[in-house]
Amino acid sequence: MDLNTYFDVIREDVTTRFLRYVRIHTTSDRHSTHAPSTERQFDLARVLQQELLDLGIPEVELTEHCYVLARLPATPGVEAEPVALLAHMDTAPDLSGESVNPQLHQNYDGSVIDLGHGYSLDPRDYPALRDYLGETIITTDGSTLLGADDKAGVAEIMGALRFLVDHPEFSHGEIEVVFTPDEEIGRGVDKLPMEWFHSKFGFTLDGSREGSIEAECFSAWSARVTIEGYVIHPGSAKNRLVNAVSLAGKFLSALPGAETPEATDGRDGFYCPVEVRGDYGQAVIDLIIRDFDRNEVQRRIGVLEQIARSLEAAYPRARIEVTSQQQYLNMFDRISEHPFLIELLQAAVRATGLEPVMEPIRGGTDGARLTEMGLPTPNLFAGGHNFHGRFEWIAVPALVRATATILNLVKLWVEKGQ
Repeated sequence: MDLNTYFDVIREDVTTRFLRYVRIHTTSDRHSTHAPSTERQFDLARVLQQELLDLGIPEVELTEHCYVLARLPATPGVEAEPVALLAHMDTAPDLSGESVNPQLHQNYDGSVIDLGHGYSLDPRDYPALRDYLGETIITTDGSTLLGADDKAGVAEIMGALRFLVDHPEFSHGEIEVVFTPDEEIGRGVDKLPMEWFHSKFGFTLDGSREGSIEAECFSAWSARVTIEGYVIHPGSAKNRLVNAVSLAGKFLSALPGAETPEATDGRDGFYCPVEVRGDYGQAVIDLIIRDFDRNEVQRRIGVLEQIARSLEAAYPRARIEVTSQQQYLNMFDRISEHPFLIELLQAAVRATGLEPVMEPIRGGTDGARLTEMGLPTPNLFAGGHNFHGRFEWIAVPALVRATATILNLVKLWVEKGQ
């Protein structure tokens, strides 16, 4: 079957799904201790549960912790190992995901795109826009993020399932589908029932530009710096007050300026403060630390400790505590033990007319955690750009080719087992 002849059908379905999903508010909350972190994530989960049932998928479950689990049986007579496809439903708390109003820019002519609210997308700043001249670009209206991370992946998996149900002549093995909450705050698989899986391998649809395949990611830690000041009425504070807010500023100023996200790319790691809060008496700095080399992560944690001790020495009345916690590990070591996974992904991408691009993720996915937990799960492109902010965008052809790549992967997965 030549999937190219079905691109128009796939385009209409996956685009409609994507536009529907991004309008559903699913932002996660890093401050919440609940699972899921926000009840609103159930709003999309219930929509997906019903859509899966409407497709006739016989095994569909929505768990108490907001995981959508579904299993499409193999085509009769097909013997192949099960394979899992995953995407996450939440959007990042870095910018509002409420009342998302996606804008369609048809027949894109290469000019600056006016988003609204005083913001624009300029191809001089984002040259990948020029790859889609004459196509439809989907953007935000400038007031929210878009949610292509990862509602594009959700729409593409659902579009692939719809195609398989509508085209029983397209043979496939058992396909397991999982939509997760809270990926953006590093808890995407915390409550995932691993015993549910039949699959020994999985693939996340959570990457960016078309053609990209990611089998390597950052090792990630979170860190918290808690600063206890020394409070005295400011009217009589000379030589006594230690203002915790001011000390937080000094701590942040001491971080290496060349090791921030703004100053790094490629395989460089970084420190990234994500939130600061406090008052005279106490201030808290939350950071994330990222590097492809785990030893470099530990070195950076050591630097945080050194800064804390130096400030305590300069301000003896202050107390500064640094705590850290592992979030996920570089998945390369385990995925590299199964080179056929990458070979199949590369072949699936090429079958859509794209040339695959292997690149490390300057971030992480649910796949990193799953790989660590014994389910090797590399990451495939979903097609979006500029994730987590108002400048996020995706082109409709990227949605289509990601969906087609899933279908090619499913076909090649069967052939692998024969």
